[in-house]
Amino acid sequence: MRLLIAVTHLLGTGHLSRALALAEAFTARGWRVDVASGGRPAPHLNSGGATLHQLPPLASDGADFATLLGADGTPAAAGLFAARRATLTGLLDSLRPDVLITELFPFGRRALAAEFDALLERARALPRPPLTLASVRDILAPPSKPKRVAETEDRLLRLYDGVLVHSDPALIPLEDSWPLTPAMMPLLRYTGFVVPPPVPDDGTDGQGEILVTAGGGPVGRPVFEAAAQCAASGALPQRWRLLVAKGDAALADRLRVLAPPDRLLVEPVRPDFRALLGRASASVGRCGYNTALDCLTAGVPSVFCPFEDGKEVEQTIRATILARQPGIATLREADLTPDSLAHALRSVLGARIPPLSPSALAGAARSVEIVEALLAEKTS
Repeated sequence: MRLLIAVTHLLGTGHLSRALALAEAFTARGWRVDVASGGRPAPHLNSGGATLHQLPPLASDGADFATLLGADGTPAAAGLFAARRATLTGLLDSLRPDVLITELFPFGRRALAAEFDALLERARALPRPPLTLASVRDILAPPSKPKRVAETEDRLLRLYDGVLVHSDPALIPLEDSWPLTPAMMPLLRYTGFVVPPPVPDDGTDGQGEILVTAGGGPVGRPVFEAAAQCAASGALPQRWRLLVAKGDAALADRLRVLAPPDRLLVEPVRPDFRALLGRASASVGRCGYNTALDCLTAGVPSVFCPFEDGKEVEQTIRATILARQPGIATLREADLTPDSLAHALRSVLGARIPPLSPSALAGAARSVEIVEALLAEKTS
C-alpha cells in the first residue's frame, strides 16, 4: 500500500512533525509513504522512513498567514504557487497512492486552497481514486466568518472520505474549537494523540534543570528573554537550559551574556530534546500540539506561555484546558516577566502530572488501523 501526505508548515514545524510521526507508523506496518512538504526545510526532523518531496518552500510573515513568503523572504509570486501546484499534482500522477492525507486542510491553510483543491480534484478524477482523508490536531483556529464553515463542509462532502482527529475526545473534543455541522460529524475518526515513539534515556545531561524551548524568531524571543533574565536573578536554584533555533544565533549570543554558565546554558535545538525533557525538573515553552504532548508524556512540571500574536487562539485554548491538571501552569505573554515566570515555576515544581492513558497516546498506530479499515471498506 502507498500513502501520500501533503503538508505545509508556515510558522513552526508542528504540522510537519506530526505528519512525519504518522509516516513512521505507516512505514512500520509495511507501507510506502511519500510526504510532500511545502514549508521551509527542517533537517532536524526525522523523515520517519518516508520519502520526502520538498515543494518550493513557503513561510508565513510571522503570525500573518495570509501573507506568504518565498525562500528569499519576499512575498511569494504567482509563479511559485503555480510550480507548487504542478509539483503536487505531478506527484499524485506518478505515485498513484492508495491513500491521500492532507494535513490541516480544509479546516485551515485557506491561503493554499488553490493547490489543495487542484490536488484533491485530480485525485477524485483518477480511474482509481485514493481514499482521501484530512488530518487535524486537537484544536483548530475557529473560523473567522460563518461562510468558512460552509466552505469546509462542502469540500469535506465532495472530496474526502473522512477526517482523522488526533485527539482524545474525552480530553479535547474537536467541537471545543470548531463549529462542527451535523454533516461533518459522521466523517470524524478520533485517533488519540500522535506522539513520537519513546526515546532511550541512558544519559544524565540536563538532569534537574529548567528546560526552555519556544520556537524561533519573534515567536520564541519573549519567552527566552524572560527565562534568561530569571536565570540571572537567581530566583530559582536550578540551572536553566535554553534551546534556541539554529537560525537565531544572534539571539543566542545576546542571551548567553545575561547570566554565568553555572546558571544559564544556551545552545541550539537538540535532536535529543525529549530525553532532556524527561530529566528536567521543569519545562517552560509555548503550548503547541507537539510541545504540550512532549511535556505530558514526560510528566515534567510545565509552564506554558501560549503564542497569541495576531488572531492565534489555539495555544491559549489548549493551555487553559491543560492547566486544570496539577503540575501545569499557564502564563499569558502580556503577563510574562522574570518575576511572574519564577512564581509560576514555583507553583508547579515537584508536582506530578497525571499520565495520559496508553490508548490516548497511541494516535499514530491507531491512525494506521483506522486507515486500513476504511480502505478495506472502500475496496470491498
